[in-house]
Amino acid sequence: MEVEVKLRLLTAAAHLRLTTLLTPFHLKTLHQRNIFFDTPKNDLSLRRAVLRLRFLQNAAVSASSSSPPRCIVSLKAKPTLANGISRVEEDEEEIEYGIGKECVDSPAKLSDIGSRVLKRVKEEYGFKDFLGFVCLGGFENVRNVYEWRGVKLEVDETKYDFGNCYEIECETEEPERVKTMIEEFLTENKIEFSNSDMTKFAVFRSGKLP
Repeated sequence: MEVEVKLRLLTAAAHLRLTTLLTPFHLKTLHQRNIFFDTPKNDLSLRRAVLRLRFLQNAAVSASSSSPPRCIVSLKAKPTLANGISRVEEDEEEIEYGIGKECVDSPAKLSDIGSRVLKRVKEEYGFKDFLGFVCLGGFENVRNVYEWRGVKLEVDETKYDFGNCYEIECETEEPERVKTMIEEFLTENKIEFSNSDMTKFAVFRSGKLP
């Protein structure tokens, strides 16, 4: 079970102010492309499950600090999001980047990957293979990661076809305490925020900003 604090930053200016304040605590910047798959009848979504390929690349400070791109396949199930705290069952593993790229153009190739996560999708949701799956598309996300007051903050700029959203995420075993700590920091620094009430996937599927 993944438990995260999720707070939405209300404006681009709020995002800029927060990332500026957090600069001394910056660890890395990740460029992510999130692509989703389901059947034409949305069999996974109707059972509150999400199948995602995430392509990610560390932003290089210099040529010597660059790292090869990676691809992560993940299954998320039974999500809840209330009062800015998200809980979701998540299983993920890394697969070969090139094979992941091929699956975006030909989702049936998911069947050819020897993946524990994809095996779970078939077994738990009753699919023989992925021949009927389609690519739903997705969105880009720029994630700045910070080590701050004993927790790891992830500050996202999510780029949908219909606009941008800004969000703080923080995985923690003490969500209420950490949420209060983050909220106090945002309030003290006059950064506008609210509880997130939709997942990024839900925003993507709705086709409009929250």
